[in-house]
Amino acid sequence: MNKTTFAVSAAALAIAQAFPALAQQGTTGTSEPAMTEIVITAVRGTAESASVAGFSERPLLLTPASVSVITREQMQALNIRSTTDAARYDASISDAYNAVGYAEQFSIRGFKLDNANSYRKDGLAISADTQIPLENKERFEVQKGLAGITAGIAAPGGVVNYVTKRPTSTTLRSVLFEVSERGSLLGTVDLGGRFEDRRFGYRINLAGERLRSYVDGADGRRSFVSGAFDWQISPQALLQVDADYQKKSQVSAPGFQLIDNVSLPAVDPATLLNDQPWSYPVATESMNFGARFQYQLAPDWKLEVKANRHVFKRDDYTAFPYGCSAQELYPGFCGNGDYDVYDYRSLGEQKKPLAAQAMLQGRFATGTLSHELSTGFAYYGNKESWGEDVYEYAGTSNIYHPVVVPPRSDLSTGPASVQRKDNERALFVQDIVNLTGELALHAGARYVKLKRDEAGVAPSSANFWLPNVSLVYSPRSDVALYASYARGLQHGGIAPLQTVNENRALAPSTSKQVEIGAKALFGGISYAAALFQIEKGLEYIDATNTFVRNGEAQHRGVEFSAQGKATRELTVGASLAALSTKQGGTGQAIYDGKRVTNVPAIRSTVFAEYALSPAFKVNGDWQFAGKKAFDEENRVFVPKYHLLNLGTSYVTRVNGMPLMLRAQVRNALDKFYWRDVTPDLGGYLIPGLGRTFRVSAQLDF
Repeated sequence: MNKTTFAVSAAALAIAQAFPALAQQGTTGTSEPAMTEIVITAVRGTAESASVAGFSERPLLLTPASVSVITREQMQALNIRSTTDAARYDASISDAYNAVGYAEQFSIRGFKLDNANSYRKDGLAISADTQIPLENKERFEVQKGLAGITAGIAAPGGVVNYVTKRPTSTTLRSVLFEVSERGSLLGTVDLGGRFEDRRFGYRINLAGERLRSYVDGADGRRSFVSGAFDWQISPQALLQVDADYQKKSQVSAPGFQLIDNVSLPAVDPATLLNDQPWSYPVATESMNFGARFQYQLAPDWKLEVKANRHVFKRDDYTAFPYGCSAQELYPGFCGNGDYDVYDYRSLGEQKKPLAAQAMLQGRFATGTLSHELSTGFAYYGNKESWGEDVYEYAGTSNIYHPVVVPPRSDLSTGPASVQRKDNERALFVQDIVNLTGELALHAGARYVKLKRDEAGVAPSSANFWLPNVSLVYSPRSDVALYASYARGLQHGGIAPLQTVNENRALAPSTSKQVEIGAKALFGGISYAAALFQIEKGLEYIDATNTFVRNGEAQHRGVEFSAQGKATRELTVGASLAALSTKQGGTGQAIYDGKRVTNVPAIRSTVFAEYALSPAFKVNGDWQFAGKKAFDEENRVFVPKYHLLNLGTSYVTRVNGMPLMLRAQVRNALDKFYWRDVTPDLGGYLIPGLGRTFRVSAQLDF
């Protein structure tokens, strides 16, 4: 028996052993198993609302913000297994040091997201320093642009929100197995329903994964378990609780640097530079414990209180490639492909954010004006721990002919301790006033009190007002126009390794945005367009090797999306983002007037799915990204690229149970391209995956 067959069989046995009682519960007293309807939809889905879009429950059509949503059904149909998979369908999202085996990191509208505050679980901040599991997520939501009034601290690019799966009203049993050509294996289980006392419901998710990356040797394993439960205490009161745990271990794949620090290297994307016998996988653990209580005070008034504790732990090991001492290049690889290898170890890293929010919402009228009021209090606290790391030169290797170098076994890491504490308290209020039947005013503000304690630095505190105002005009029920002004708030960046103020955080700062947009629904297809300008302080490493904030970054752009059914058989989706980035006011020629790195001027995605029959469908998507600047001086650009991805699905029945078979080929034309060209850590180039096949089977019973 080969390893692949054994792994799949073991996963199936584990599923059967772990949930016998629940499986029996789903069939006892019924003549046949309950079946889940299989829905295959377009990528740019049919979601009518999104919790990330604001406090109110207004439909997306009437929301004055640029928002995209991918539903659970769409994740299944498109084999979306990670945030990286999901992000490729939104042209406003780009990679931002999204290295294989490490944290998934992104930018929106050209601004890199903050791993501490820009990612949310059910609207509450969590750490994004490891892959965020999607097995227990109902929707993947993205608000593009400033989210100060709803999120408080967040990067100006936007917010990514993961909506947790909740107990189902009917019995749900679903198992999925997936295999990729490189030997990756994934098995998942999704169980939901009500207990005998139907006031109580459950949702259980399990996943086990053997990771075989397109980078040779960047292998690993991942396991995940989650549970969500609810209690309908009374017709007016609902209590929801959830918890999840993920353990992941994978060898990370650092990027490449410029040859002679001037030219792009010619490399095989499968090459692993972190290929030393003493380099261990990056090991992470992450946990969430969430609770939400909702109470309907009156027909038009309700109260919601929710909280989430997140725990993140990491042991980071890397044989890190940086520079060429033989030619005194820092950064940059040698002309012959040699590069310096550093033994990097950072053990015992921890982050423990706690987020909570209490909100009162209601509807009332003052004369001829109707109001939708949302007001409340929000709290966020986080403790970050780390110890003294090891980052020392170990030897020299070569990108074409790898060399084994000895580790720095004479050095060890220091004990981890709390190094930084953040505290955020906020009051917010927003009122949506329906001025006429066609015109609505959205007005509100958030008052934020920040406090930060860092080891070796005097405590700091600051207060901020974040106003937000929008006008929405709906001349027809299927058309809406809007204009908005918003201010945002973000923590200062953390000084990178090897800078004078290494690991120190800059003071918080505000940003501002103006945006106009239009949304419409015609002929079964929804359309959205937005024109925006965002301004924030520019952060960079100055001539003294100090990380500073000085000058301004200004991003202007246009976004367009369309999705829906063109005909009964044809579903289409499209996303386009055109972005102009400008830096100025620093007094340094290498920054002023230059384009922001790693951000294409134009990026687009087009998707289509065609039903050849009710059971058999084919789909494909085409992605385009324009050239991107690699360095701050804009001396080197990576070329534009096109990618074609193809897929198919077929539904049949096995013993009366629906079985969905899917196949997909990524990068069907096997094009080489530079997926990510981050300026972080001296600047690295990360190639994209070559042609890759996936097949999966999903059985609902």
